[in-house]
Amino acid sequence: MKVKTRILLVEDDTTMGFLLVDFLESNGFDVKLYKDGILGLNGFVNHTFDFCILDVMLPGMDGFTLAQRIRKKDKSIPIIFLTAKVLKEDKIKGFNIGVDDYIVKPFDEDELLCRIKAILNRCNSDVEDKVVLSGIVKIGSYTYDPDNLMLRIEKDEKRLTHKENEVLKMLASCKNKLVRRNEILNTLWGDDDYFNSRSLDVFIAKLRKYLRQDANIKIENVPTVGFVLKDK
Repeated sequence: MKVKTRILLVEDDTTMGFLLVDFLESNGFDVKLYKDGILGLNGFVNHTFDFCILDVMLPGMDGFTLAQRIRKKDKSIPIIFLTAKVLKEDKIKGFNIGVDDYIVKPFDEDELLCRIKAILNRCNSDVEDKVVLSGIVKIGSYTYDPDNLMLRIEKDEKRLTHKENEVLKMLASCKNKLVRRNEILNTLWGDDDYFNSRSLDVFIAKLRKYLRQDANIKIENVPTVGFVLKDK
């Protein structure tokens, strides 16, 4: 029997909450509903979930704070915000926290379902991609050997430092996909503070230099959000 994806749903609108539970469960998910941020956090701590759907405007603890607390405990669990907020600043704030997507109320339930499935498919793909990094990886004209910290192109070889290797490994595991800045920082530095962020920028600059012999390779900066290793 296939294990159901377990969803944490935090929504203070009782009617909407019950409707979403019914809709998601009818589509094969296991859903637990909480009506305020504090109850939602307690539920997350005391139970196991695979996915979070959070309203932004919540009693007790707002969705931004709740997402931050969840991210401290689980850096990779997918999070979608349900929100009536449409300001650019609010979206940037959410993405900086590390949420995967926004859906603005009112919304179509089928759209929500499609976005959940797209994120789950991407996460599953990322896990498969990361398994590949136990061996040789092609990045354009380069051959990357993460196990031996080696980057090669034709006769040129570059032995990476441990930190350079770990940053490149995270980017290469998700080629042509966004890797969030705070995910890299929390995974490799243990904290996403200002000084670690500046240190990350230095390593990104070094990796760009190492990869410049192939014009089709680019580490694109998505301001305030993260990086994409583009391999045409």
